[in-house]
Amino acid sequence: MENNVKIYKEYLLAANQKINLVSRRSAENEIDLHIEDSLKIFDHWTISNQQIVDIGSGAGFPGLIMAVADVRNQYTLLESDLKKHKFLEEVSVLLKLQHVQVIRDRAENIGQQESYREKFDAVTSRGVAAMRVVLEYCLPLVRVGGAVFLWKGPRYKEEMEEAGNALQLLGGRVEEIHLYNIGSDRQRAILQVRKIHSTPEKYPRRTGLPNKRPL
Repeated sequence: MENNVKIYKEYLLAANQKINLVSRRSAENEIDLHIEDSLKIFDHWTISNQQIVDIGSGAGFPGLIMAVADVRNQYTLLESDLKKHKFLEEVSVLLKLQHVQVIRDRAENIGQQESYREKFDAVTSRGVAAMRVVLEYCLPLVRVGGAVFLWKGPRYKEEMEEAGNALQLLGGRVEEIHLYNIGSDRQRAILQVRKIHSTPEKYPRRTGLPNKRPL
């Protein structure tokens, strides 16, 4: 794993000079923190033999990094941006990640497609949107009984309160919270949301609406 992570970092730093994958001000140690953060899920949960979709994979956090560290699961990386999608595909080929597929689309679209809707055992998302927004992206894709894992910062309690209506409407319930620190003082949380009943067919709403009009 360590060698693959090193190759990934080198490829990311080189690609970032041409396209905006992460902040240009991000030093190598900042990328190390993103990687560490992505892998924190495995400190608290054992996940194996599951179909996992990562929403808004961007430069690969957390979905690609999880896949680099773990071959027990099948990963689908969802990214709508063309350049970031191409980067994810290139890295997956470079690292020979045969348990990874990359899709260029939006969660609002695939969430309404029979081949993806409620087909995944788990959904992950980090840094995409506020909880009440990202739940509308994630919960339609996970099967009843499956789980959504959301990476959040120190405002996680406030986001949970704001997301109460979305949880009720979409069929989710916060089941567990894993608290930890990254670096010297960066409090973080991974929220596990269990899907307790099927999501109504009208969700997710059309592209852009979840963010413009949060539940």
